[in-house]
Amino acid sequence: MTDYLKPADNVAASYIELRGRVVTLLRTVAQREAKEIVPTTPEWTFADLAAHIVGVPEDILSGQMEGAGSDAWTAVQVERHQGETLTQLADHLVATGSIDAILPNIPQPHLSQFLMDAVNHEQDLYLTLGRITARDSDAVHAGLGYMLNAVHTVSPELATSLADSSLTPWELLRTLSGRRTVEQIRAIQGIDAEHLIEILHTTAMKPPMTTVEE
Repeated sequence: MTDYLKPADNVAASYIELRGRVVTLLRTVAQREAKEIVPTTPEWTFADLAAHIVGVPEDILSGQMEGAGSDAWTAVQVERHQGETLTQLADHLVATGSIDAILPNIPQPHLSQFLMDAVNHEQDLYLTLGRITARDSDAVHAGLGYMLNAVHTVSPELATSLADSSLTPWELLRTLSGRRTVEQIRAIQGIDAEHLIEILHTTAMKPPMTTVEE
């Protein structure tokens, strides 16, 4: 592990703040938005993505971790909450608050991976609504730390050049998390774009075929 990873207490606090933002969002956005398609995950609606955000901590708390991260695992989370209102999903997310006590005990880098997934999907919710919100949150910085640490395990030089690039932490997080096309990555100055593209294509963070976010 590297210094890119934030301390566990910082990551845990970042997630708690993130959860609060998502709860507020789900309780205040119009129910009609529930059926909007998420540009970064077009197989899911806004409500489906919210169900996944709720489902991950639920499964951690209940010990349902077999196949964690797989499409089948997330599909069960979405199915579990089918038909629920956004307010009900917010209530379920609040109910997972007991996870706060165990978050600092989840070993790194798994804790930061959990946070990285959550913050990217928080931003995916905002993208669906056309909002620019919380792009400089502690969660964005902690999620980026996970991604830079992951790149470092493959290429320390590339990780350094990414961290030193002119991209904002939010932009860099989205670039490393499968939200930027090959063309967008190639436009980044000062990095080995082809090496980064090669690395991303070996992960679940493959660049999309078309631009979904500027």
